Amino acid sequence: MLVLLESLAFYRNVRVGLVAGAVLAVLLYAVRTLELLGPVIDTRDYPLFGPDAWFLLLAFVLAATFALLVAVGLTVAEAVRGAREISAEDAE
Repeated sequence: MLVLLESLAFYRNVRVGLVAGAVLAVLLYAVRTLELLGPVIDTRDYPLFGPDAWFLLLAFVLAATFALLVAVGLTVAEAVRGAREISAEDAE
């Protein structure tokens, strides 16, 4: 199993996904909290915490989801690339 993960560059893909997810979440959180696109009309009640805490939690969920999406996409692309290389070697 470890050989399969290494051949698919899984660990590199996970690191790339984590960085991409963190960057996206930080950018969107900054846009929201610093009001870079203008002031937000705040008409909702946020239970237990203020709006910043809720948006921080949403940013974490977005980062984790986007990181998983990027890692899976890169791993699938690597698997397809490997399958094409194997089929090209068999054709020769």
